[in-house]
Amino acid sequence: MPTVREQALEAILDAAVDAVVLIDHRGLIQAFNRSAERLFDYTAAEVLGRNVSILMSDADGTQHDDHIARYLETSVPHIIGRGREVLARRKGGAAFPVFLSVGVVPDGATPRFLGFVRDLTPEHEAREQQQRLRERLILASRLAMVGEIATGIAHEVNQPLAAITNYAWASQRLLRESEPDIAEVRTALQEIGIQATRAADIIRRLRLLARGPQMRRELTSANLLVLELAQLARSDATRHDVRYELELAEHLPPVNLDANQIQQALLNLLWNALHALSDATTNGPKQIRIRTRLNGERQVEIEVCDNGPGVAAELAPRLFEPFFTTKPEGTGLGLAMSRTIAEAHGGTLSYRANSPEGACFLMRLPID
Repeated sequence: MPTVREQALEAILDAAVDAVVLIDHRGLIQAFNRSAERLFDYTAAEVLGRNVSILMSDADGTQHDDHIARYLETSVPHIIGRGREVLARRKGGAAFPVFLSVGVVPDGATPRFLGFVRDLTPEHEAREQQQRLRERLILASRLAMVGEIATGIAHEVNQPLAAITNYAWASQRLLRESEPDIAEVRTALQEIGIQATRAADIIRRLRLLARGPQMRRELTSANLLVLELAQLARSDATRHDVRYELELAEHLPPVNLDANQIQQALLNLLWNALHALSDATTNGPKQIRIRTRLNGERQVEIEVCDNGPGVAAELAPRLFEPFFTTKPEGTGLGLAMSRTIAEAHGGTLSYRANSPEGACFLMRLPID
């Protein structure tokens, strides 16, 4: 017959919401509450007296035994009193993530250990769903931007195509002569190749921008990203009579990032600045300044500033809210996605008013 103490302990364990497993110093299960039965699909009778490793993945089970042995030898807690995420295993062998915290039950020379197990599956599923939603929003924002810059890209592509056409007709005309000037024909063909390469490079940049949102990090130069963006948006800046001012710091360390995502985030900032300046009246030339530098916290900073009308002080706190926009035709996703991308890289994106007028957005990316 169980003692009153044992009955009280069993009642307490069964009242717990989390799964609770009591083991001895050898790792053998001595108590298994009802929440544990529901979580692991075992009955208490099936696990009592068996090693707790049957409830854990092979790697985590081995580590767990090592932790207990080390504690018995040194009395120094490594996992005791500290929660950690491990991979658990149900009766049928299915693995699932749990949060495990372990406490000591003093019992003479051979203590027992009480494990509290919380299923993390709902949290992981919610996190994955949030990640999928973030990727879909990033892709939607990217494709919307691709459509928006199509006019400028068409203008950029038409220039090399027109040059190719002209050089091709010139080559035909030269070859129809009785004594064609082969040197001139060769020069025309070389120019055709140069202009074709230029058009292909424009299309390549556009395709990179429209590519899927999977994060693929590699060490990349922030200055190179900025230079490529400046070239991509050059035609639209010219259309709006806006000039770029680049202040790129020398000897910047490379950053481990997904170049496509960071470029999309920066292009959002550039596009906002261009729209702000397109119909604005400024005291001087319309300017966008892009500056890179290394700050004292080992972060690469990329700042995009304009001298447009700026943002009203009462609207500034809402700038990064999804679907909030000050433009009638805007989606309200650009800045929200830019901040999400920066944070996904362990960085930040913030806003401040420019002086004497305009807006500044500052992206910080860690280099470690």
